[in-house]
Amino acid sequence: MQPAALGFRVHSGWTSLVAVALEREKPVVLARQRPHLVETFSYTFRQPYHTAEKMNLDEASSFLQRQRTESRRLALAAIRSAQADIAQQGYALTRAALLLASGRPLPELSKILASHSLIHAADGEFFRDALLHAVAKCRLAVTSIKERELLTTASSTVRRAPAVLARFISDLGKPLGSPWSQDEKFASLAAWLALCGTETGERSNSSNRL
Repeated sequence: MQPAALGFRVHSGWTSLVAVALEREKPVVLARQRPHLVETFSYTFRQPYHTAEKMNLDEASSFLQRQRTESRRLALAAIRSAQADIAQQGYALTRAALLLASGRPLPELSKILASHSLIHAADGEFFRDALLHAVAKCRLAVTSIKERELLTTASSTVRRAPAVLARFISDLGKPLGSPWSQDEKFASLAAWLALCGTETGERSNSSNRL
C-alpha cells in the first residue's frame, strides 16, 4: 500500500481532518472530515477551561479529566475511521501533522484558571492533546507545525513560491466541492509536509507518552 498522512487544524470541540497521499510527487486528497471531539456540542464542553473557570479547583480538575477522556476517545475513533476509509482506497496511514498555535507550555491548573488569556490557550491545547494522544495510539509518526510558519516551511520544502503554493492548495480542493475552507487547505498542506518527511517538529510516537 502507498503511504498517506492526516493533517489536522483544530478548533474548540472539533477538528478539520484531511487525508493526503502523493501521486507522482503531487498531493491528492483521499478523505476530508470535520469530526467532533465532544459528545455534546455546546459551549460547556467545547470550551472546557472556560467552563472549569467557574468551578472550585477540585471540581475543575475532575471535569477536565472526564472531558479529556471523552475527547481522546472521539479523536481515536475519527482517526481509525479515516484509516479504514483510505485503506479501502489502497493506502496505508503512516503519518500525521498537527498545526499548533504558539506552542508555549501551560502552567499548573490553578494558574491557568486565574488568567483569561491562558484559559483561551488551554482550550486550544486541550483538543490538540486529544489528537496527539490518538495519533500515538495509532502509532503514526507525527509532525507538529506552528500555524504561522506553515506556508513558509511548506514553500521551502516543496520549492514553490508562497503565492504559487497557496493557489495550488486552493485548486486542490476544487474537484471536491464545499467545504474547502482555510481549515481544509491548511490541514492538507500540513499532511503534504508530513509525507515530504520535513523535520520541522517531528517526533516519534514510540517515546511520546501522553
